[in-house]
Amino acid sequence: MAGGWWAKAQAGGMLLALLGWVSSCVTTFVPLWKNLNLDLNELEVWNMGLWQVCITQEEGVVECQAHGSFLALPPELRISRLLMCLSNGLGLLGCLLAALGLEGWRTCEDKPGQKQRLLLAGGVTLGVAGITTLVPVSWVAYDTVLDFWDETVPDIVPRWEFGEATFLGWFAGAFLAAGGLLLACSARSTRTATPLAPACHQAPAARGLAGGHHLHAKNADLVI
Repeated sequence: MAGGWWAKAQAGGMLLALLGWVSSCVTTFVPLWKNLNLDLNELEVWNMGLWQVCITQEEGVVECQAHGSFLALPPELRISRLLMCLSNGLGLLGCLLAALGLEGWRTCEDKPGQKQRLLLAGGVTLGVAGITTLVPVSWVAYDTVLDFWDETVPDIVPRWEFGEATFLGWFAGAFLAAGGLLLACSARSTRTATPLAPACHQAPAARGLAGGHHLHAKNADLVI
């Protein structure tokens, strides 16, 4: 009963981890971290990402332009690039390690301790990937809030607001962390219970010899 529960926990953790990793990759590359609506021209919507800025017009035409220089970016965008790429790599590594440690895989079946270590390492790696996703997304969101409520900027100046990628990144980090936690906690299920040592039974031939010995001994006693 307990083994089935832990198997379900591993399956759920793996599903959350994969969903979080895919969402993190999408968050990294879509230009939807910030949105800007111009009051002077409401027909255009500006979207900013880690790699490019896009302008969406009313006709549905989207024009994107990559950031000119990595060093010219604000600090939060530069560090967010590095952290999100690191998160994607850690997420992939964590999924591979955890997959090798799942009970359904036949790898290392004769080495339950190694499967347990693989599953635990995968869960920890996924948890770190979740943190490295949440940190840059939250940092960019925090700076967006500060800029939006900056009283030194005139009210007529447009303000950047949260983009869809911000919320997707929060969900991605939460899924990665939750999946890693489930996988790490379910690592104990890979321990195979040590079978109880069978009772020491004598072989039939041994039992026959022992029975004959006792029979001869009894006959000797009767003769005496």
